Order: sequence, then structure tokens, then C-alpha cells
Amino acid sequence: MTGESKEARDNRAPFAILFGVSVATAMGNNGMLSVLPAIGRQIGIPDAMVAAIFSLSAVLWAITSPLWARQSDIRGRKPLILLGLAGFSVSMLLCALVVSAGLHHLAPPMVIFVAFLLCRALFGTFGSAANPATQAYMAERTSREERTQTMATLAGAFGLGTVVGPLLAPLFVLPGVGLAGPMFAFALLAAGMMVVVQRGLPETFKPGRGETLPRRGMGLPWRGGDVALWRDPRLKPFLIFGFLVAACQTAQTQTLGFLIIDKLGLPPVKAQGFITLAMAAGAVAALLAQWGLIRMFRMGPRDLMRWGVGCAAIGNIVVAFAPDYAAVAIGYAIASLGYGFARPGFTAGASLSVDSKDQAGAAGAIAAINGLNVVVAPLFVLLYERIGWGPFVLNAAILTALVVYALRQATLRAVDKTGAREEATIAGLEQSDEGGV
Repeated sequence: MTGESKEARDNRAPFAILFGVSVATAMGNNGMLSVLPAIGRQIGIPDAMVAAIFSLSAVLWAITSPLWARQSDIRGRKPLILLGLAGFSVSMLLCALVVSAGLHHLAPPMVIFVAFLLCRALFGTFGSAANPATQAYMAERTSREERTQTMATLAGAFGLGTVVGPLLAPLFVLPGVGLAGPMFAFALLAAGMMVVVQRGLPETFKPGRGETLPRRGMGLPWRGGDVALWRDPRLKPFLIFGFLVAACQTAQTQTLGFLIIDKLGLPPVKAQGFITLAMAAGAVAALLAQWGLIRMFRMGPRDLMRWGVGCAAIGNIVVAFAPDYAAVAIGYAIASLGYGFARPGFTAGASLSVDSKDQAGAAGAIAAINGLNVVVAPLFVLLYERIGWGPFVLNAAILTALVVYALRQATLRAVDKTGAREEATIAGLEQSDEGGV
């Protein structure tokens, strides 16, 4: 017991640092997401192109994550965490400079869009190094019995960042920097965290030593030996369900800001505070589901999927026909509550549906769909430009179809009601980071 207590004390400071890294990353990603609609409208970039800014980064994230995971096994955890923070900070700084140029009309909107897309892609390429290294660092310092709780705490850090980031972003919309201000601030925050990691995080990793996490991303899930998993009848229904749920959530989130600007009829800068409050309400609702209601009602994957998509469908209908801003915010919170049920549901269900030897591949497939769904978001925003209520009604139709799918599909009906394995918690953690790509 004494040894265990000492180990826990030794881990307290390093884990607090990694918690801070996760909060800072989530704050920056979601803070940027909250100001993007206003930036696009102010500069004159078409709404669908604003949504597309995250797409290239998402694809690069899915490609590079397994590569950096391998490097963390070779070079150690701390160097990869520092690389990820550096990628985040440099990408955010360059994005801020590009946005500043656009706000001052130093280049045409299309030039600004391309530059913004490429600068953000740096995060997808290098920022992805931190997440697998962080998880592996924690895994090496915890027993299997402690690991699920440790990973859940780390996932909570991402959740906290999703709330705090949008709330802080408007505070940095200052004279001189305008809407680029939050990006400058988040770049500085990441640089500060690099100093903290460099000075305060001990590196004890040695190649071949310690127990590491299953490498869920040791290859893209549609390539090589993983192709069989995509076709495996045990897993395929969860991947279909998960991709559509994640696509609906991403589409709704990226369309929300434009809807609020149009609903209020305010200049983009003045509407920013309202966008922030709505996004924060959604983040709080998702955390309420994941931190409170799931544990309170001891909901298993089957119930989480069914209730989650049903709740999200209702929220989308409320947003689609909302008469005012308050109804939009309430509808978005209801939908976010549903997503907060559904996404852990299909993640846990996928883990429970396969054997131990397939856990890494299954979790890699889940991680991929959680990132790659971002690519379809611009299509929903394009629909919004044509029909204001269109993307939300389409979301509701997809989610309603998923309710039927979850009720009738044999694999989804039969999924074990018990709690998920350790790997489900780890895969669920991955979605929190990629959602900000």
C-alpha cells in the first residue's frame, strides 16, 4: 500500500501537467471553432469554405497519428508531446497572422482561405503527435486497474476545454487584433505549456520498457490487414452508426455560428458573444451526459445509442424551426446532450463486440471515423446557404433513421449492456481531440 501511495504521489504532478496540456489544446481548438463563422463573414470567405478549413487537417490527423504513435515508442513520450504542442502553437500563430491579413484586406478572400487551410493543416500534421504520447505516458505509470479512471480524467480535461475555450475567446477580441486575438492568445498559451512540459515533466521512458497502450492507429483502418475489420459483421454496424452520428454533430456545430449571425441580424463581431454562449451550453450538456447521467443511470451502449440519436434528432428539429436565438441555443444543447450519449455508446459497443486481439484495430477504426467525418461538414454548410433549415432537418432525418437502425440491426440490438472495456475509454478519448481538427 505504501508503494502504491508513493507512486500515486509521484504521478500527481506529471498528470496535472498533462491535464493542463489537454485543456489548453481543447480550449484552442474549440475557441477557434467558435470564432470561425464571424471571421469568414468579416473577410468574405463563403460559409462552406470556412467549414472546409478543418477538412485537410482532419485527413492529415488520421494519417499522421499512427506514425507519431510509433515514434513515441522509439524516441520517448516527452519529445512527442513537445512536438505536438509546438505544432499547435505554430499553426495557431500562423492562422492568426493570416486572419489578421484578411481582416485588414491585405489579400483577396480566396488567398486568405488557401493560406488559412494550409496553416491549419500544420496542426493536423504535427499537433497529432501529442495525443498518443500523452496516453502512452499515463499508461506506463498506471496499473491496468487504475488506467480507465486515469484516461477518463484525461478525457474530462478535453471536455473542460470545450467549455472554457469558447467562453474565453471573446475576451481576446481586442482592438488592433480583432477576431484574430483569440488565436494569438491560444498560441501563446500552448507555448507556455511547452515551457511547463520541458521543465516539469519527467521522462522515464526506455524503448521496450513498460506496458503501452494498444496501438489503435497502427495503420489506417482501410488499408492492409485492417480492411477485414471494416467488413467484420461484428464491427461494421458500429462504424456506420458512428460515422453518421459524428458527421451530424460536426455539421451542426459548424453551421451553428452562421445560423446565429443570420438569426440575430447583427454584424459578425457583435454576434460572437451569442455564438460563444450557445456553444458553451452545448458543451456543458455533453459533459452532463458523459460525466453525470451515464454513470447515474448506469446506461449501457445499447441504451446510449438509442436514446442518444433520438435526443439529438429532437434537438436538430428545435434548431431548424427555432423562432429566436434562445430556441436555437436550447435546441443545440438538447442535440449535444444526445451526442454526449451516442458517441460513447457506439465507441463502447464497438470495443465490446470484438475480441482482445482486435481491440487495437477496432479502436483505430473508431478514431478514423471520428476525424474523417469533418470532411463532409462543408456539404451541410453549402445546403444551409441554399435552405436555412435544410442541414438541421437532414440531420434529424439521418438521426431518426439511426434510431430505427439501432432498434432493428441485430448486432446493435445484441451489444452487451455492461460497461465498456479499458480500450473503449481510450478510443473515446481520441474522439475528443479529433473533434477539434
